[in-house]
Amino acid sequence: MNEPEAIEYWLTDMDGVLVHEGHPVPGAAEFIARLTASGKRFLVLTNNSIYTPRDLSARLAAAGLQVPPTAIWTSALATAKFLDDQRPGGSAYVIGESGLTTALHEAGYVLTDLDPDYVVLGETRTYSFSQITKAIRLIERGARFIATNPDPIGPSHEGSLPACGAVAAMISKATGVAPYFVGKPNPLMMRSALNAVEGHSESTVMIGDRMDTDVVAGMEAGLRTILVLTGVTRSADVDRYPYRPTRVLPSIADVIPLIT
Repeated sequence: MNEPEAIEYWLTDMDGVLVHEGHPVPGAAEFIARLTASGKRFLVLTNNSIYTPRDLSARLAAAGLQVPPTAIWTSALATAKFLDDQRPGGSAYVIGESGLTTALHEAGYVLTDLDPDYVVLGETRTYSFSQITKAIRLIERGARFIATNPDPIGPSHEGSLPACGAVAAMISKATGVAPYFVGKPNPLMMRSALNAVEGHSESTVMIGDRMDTDVVAGMEAGLRTILVLTGVTRSADVDRYPYRPTRVLPSIADVIPLIT
């Protein structure tokens, strides 16, 4: 039986793994420092399309985690890469914030409401009824429907907020058109991240806190997976799924000894 290849490339979810409600998870700073010192390539992944990598880098730094913008991969970047591959130099009507609009601009896309190739729905704290109405009418006229991620709700200090998946469901109900979701659990998100670090699936691991997004996406992309129990999925929940992570560990602190 062949021994598995050494882990050379590291992908890790952000919320629930490295940070929780804006505070670092114990061991997260040491984990990032060990990866940086080792010279191994790594990316921090998030389905949140609101912020640019530079914005997220600053937010992580405020939590004591030193992650350069080049080591952050968002569903907005994955969406822009997907659209550039599908229809280079295309056009899109976008509902979202700077993380998504910047990524699409940098991919060479024109943002317009005049007969766009795509309607692209991302995350925003201020979903507008007029924007949603515009998106519905453009899809009815033939625009293709893309959404950055399927998450139905997002966290805030006041409680849950409707997120991209919930708004996408409303648009789908009105149009009869289902979106193509690019972010996790679509393994496309993992593959695009893997391409960004020029990695190989056989020597890459994905660390996450959710069986239904992080672990399944990593598994379907051919990666080894580590579930940490500091986020959504609890230990008792793991056996409910028809697939298993390669490892289950209490927290990111317990991953540090695996970095060699």
